[in-house]
Amino acid sequence: MTSLTRQEIEQGLAENRESPGGTARNTHAEALVAAAEASGDRALFRETLDNLINAYLWSSESSKLLVPFARLLQEYDNDPGAFSEWDAHSLFWQFKWVAAAIADSPGVPLESATGWLDEMERRYRIAGYSERPVREAELWLADATGDDARARQAFERWMAAERDDMSDCRACELNGQGQYAVLRGEDAQALEIWAPVLTGEETCAEEPHRVLASSLLPLLRLGRTDEARSHHVRGYRLARGNESLLPSVAKHIEFCALTGNESRGLEILAEHASHAGPLANADDQLAFHGGVLVLLRRLRELGHGQSPAVPYDGAPHTVSELYEVLRTGALGIARQFDARNGTTRASDRFLARIGRQPLVPQLPLGVRSAALARPAGSAAPAAPSPPAESTGFAELVERARQARDLGHPGADALWAEVAVRAGAEPEPDPLVAADLADHRALAAAKRGAAEAPELLTAVRDGYRALGRADRAALADLRLASVAAQSGAAPAEVRRLLAVALRAAESLDAREPLRARRIALAELAAIRVESYLRSAEATGDEEHGHGHAALAAELTCFAAAYGDSLADLAAEAEEMLGRIALSQGDPEQAVALLAAAAVRAAGAGRPWQAVDALVLRAGVLTQLDRPEEAEQAARSALEHADEVTDAEAQGVLRLTLADVLLRRGEAAQAAGHALTGVHWFDQAGLTADGGAQARLLLARAYAQDGRAAEAAEVLQSALPDLLEHGEEQAVSAREFLGGLLRRLTEFRAAAEQFLLAAETAKEWEDPRPQAGLAQSAADTLSDAGLGAEAVAAYERALELHRLTGEAPVSEARVLRSLAWLGLREAVTDQAVSRARTLMAEAADVLEAALAADPGAAPLRSELAQTWHQLAQVLDRRVSAQTERFDEDEDASASLSEAEVEALRLEEIDLWDRAASVYAELGPDHVRDRFQCLNNAAWTEQERGRPDAGAARVAALIDEVKALPESAVPEWLLPSAERLLAQLTG
Repeated sequence: MTSLTRQEIEQGLAENRESPGGTARNTHAEALVAAAEASGDRALFRETLDNLINAYLWSSESSKLLVPFARLLQEYDNDPGAFSEWDAHSLFWQFKWVAAAIADSPGVPLESATGWLDEMERRYRIAGYSERPVREAELWLADATGDDARARQAFERWMAAERDDMSDCRACELNGQGQYAVLRGEDAQALEIWAPVLTGEETCAEEPHRVLASSLLPLLRLGRTDEARSHHVRGYRLARGNESLLPSVAKHIEFCALTGNESRGLEILAEHASHAGPLANADDQLAFHGGVLVLLRRLRELGHGQSPAVPYDGAPHTVSELYEVLRTGALGIARQFDARNGTTRASDRFLARIGRQPLVPQLPLGVRSAALARPAGSAAPAAPSPPAESTGFAELVERARQARDLGHPGADALWAEVAVRAGAEPEPDPLVAADLADHRALAAAKRGAAEAPELLTAVRDGYRALGRADRAALADLRLASVAAQSGAAPAEVRRLLAVALRAAESLDAREPLRARRIALAELAAIRVESYLRSAEATGDEEHGHGHAALAAELTCFAAAYGDSLADLAAEAEEMLGRIALSQGDPEQAVALLAAAAVRAAGAGRPWQAVDALVLRAGVLTQLDRPEEAEQAARSALEHADEVTDAEAQGVLRLTLADVLLRRGEAAQAAGHALTGVHWFDQAGLTADGGAQARLLLARAYAQDGRAAEAAEVLQSALPDLLEHGEEQAVSAREFLGGLLRRLTEFRAAAEQFLLAAETAKEWEDPRPQAGLAQSAADTLSDAGLGAEAVAAYERALELHRLTGEAPVSEARVLRSLAWLGLREAVTDQAVSRARTLMAEAADVLEAALAADPGAAPLRSELAQTWHQLAQVLDRRVSAQTERFDEDEDASASLSEAEVEALRLEEIDLWDRAASVYAELGPDHVRDRFQCLNNAAWTEQERGRPDAGAARVAALIDEVKALPESAVPEWLLPSAERLLAQLTG
């Protein structure tokens, strides 16, 4: 490296400045310093030192910048005149970094740290700079040493000092002021201070990245959980993978650990596993490992101590092993700081941090995160506890029986508690034992277990032995249902149904449940018989006959039991609604589902109304009746308080979110979609319903202007969505590409568009692929990847032409290709190529207009093509005045006659475009004004200002003659100002 030429060193500097921060960049920067010093070129040496300081700053090795800064300062002291004004400013600016690096280095004695601060103050005073940065540095040194009185005084002097061009940017200053408020326990004040940064009013290279992370715990402590969730999703996206932001990454890990999101915290740690070992910057290590330790401690408390964590020093470690090694190392650093500073503040704060307890039991984040595996040897999660008022065992059993008989969703939790407590009872109760066996058999039947018939038979026999014929009859009915579900022979199923009906009918006339048991058997027979008829039907039988028969039977059932057994009648009506929907009669379905819901709620079973209302909301949405759909979904939500099925809750929330999003209520939709995500995850349906809920959540965030959160959520769900079919995969990638483009992540956006286009390439219709190729090309152009953009545009053009029906898209692609050709240089060849492409675009549009002369979109695009061609020609004229490179052919210059011809052509094109815009009306007034403006100034360049002024004056007269409501507010003032400039 020491034998590099000056040109090679300069090239290395250019490359190094564009490299991502990290050890590789720092090593290269160090080598460039050595090469420049060996060359003897002092100016180049100073430049490489400055580059090395910056490289260290934006990495986890920021404490290393002390040495190169001291050498650069020595260069300045030896020859101040060798430093330009900018070089000197940069050197003094770096004093602030040095002050922070010294404070963050426990190996630097306190006397040296104080001396550097004094030196900074002296030099700033001599140079005429404000003391503002000095006082901020003093504040943090005083805080580290436990001198709170001096810290307060330094803070007050910081705030009082004037800002000048040596002051940190406003965003960074607000960060520090908020941090100091948090240290004083003033969370609300800190958030108020940070508000301009959090809202995007004040930003810089590292803000709002750091403030978003710092705001997490204050927001949680204040109960502002929605904001905390948003700041985590947005903030981690900004901080991810950035070495200089490791302390911020640690705050996101800590946030996850304190909100029941340990699995996400572990994923974030895995993404930064290379920094789990010792870091060059001791303060960064203390900060980063401190956040990691909060997570590791929580994992240990949850029983995951023996689970694998990330490697340390190249060797695998369990959670407990990594916790111990990181705690030892970080506590050692904290005590080094304490030894230097003469206080226990660093270790006190560190121990307090890693001992923090969760602030929220579980805060859904929306982003996908793999669930933690159950710790080895641990029991299954406990069933939900019964209501708190449950006391004695007898009372618990009675309440479980009432819930069971009512069909209450909480019955399972009550029977689970009965099972737990039954073993502790001194004398076993045979009826309780039978009830528990019944509960187990029913659970087996619901999950389709092979042993379900055997268990149900035993339950029936047990109830018979106890004289509970009503319960035995219900077991008979369940045996028939299980047989149908398992695919038993129709004859056997019908036999079992008949047995169940006879068992119900043979109940004592005084049995209160006799009528209900008979009705249940009849309804089951109707439902199962319909299934059997369908299975036995041949292809020659009339389509829909089975549905008609089933509908007739259900209608009779609902009429017969509507007054006496309303909940069963409601079941029949809901089935009728589903039949009507399958038969293509959504209006009838809507009415039936509404009736079913009303009947179920009136029967004291509101939870039974939920499914009907959710389905009704979906049908109303398809019928484009959004207000009624929202009403149905909200009604379902009101009835769902006691629904314990996680999937049902997820479907309900997803339905309501979809309705609200269609109505433009993005913020509300996002809230319900987020809750839906949580329920689907709880149901173990993360890859199915959970993926759809995340997709809807991302759409709601996007519609609400929260593109970063939308992208983060969508990216986390993308692997699942890609498994939901090609159309879903293409749609998700296209959506993600659009989000990333909004976030100016152009390369990543282009990748998504290209992958979506690749998926769609085998589709019969080429239009989707054409649109995706064009979007990819636009984004590649935004990313500065000209050659790749040209290839994508050419592919898009080929596909658009295959459809034969996309003239507007063709024209836009041709215009984009024209501009791309001018990106490197405005040469005659490039201009000629652009002119050809623009003319081709015009031809495409004019051919389409011949078939449809009144098409406003085509006319607008044609005007835009003329407009842009004029701009191309203007670029060529402007390039005439630029200085050519020494090796450029002088023949590239235009003669005066050629310049004049180009200007005349420009004016003609702008006039033609303006005329079309005028015909198209108010929506194109801004384009029209731009054309008139360009034409007027071009006339002035030709020495004919009056001609340009005449155009503008005519526009002013036209505008004044129009009603005030028909004219944009900006138009007349802008035109009058332009006229004054032309005639002044």
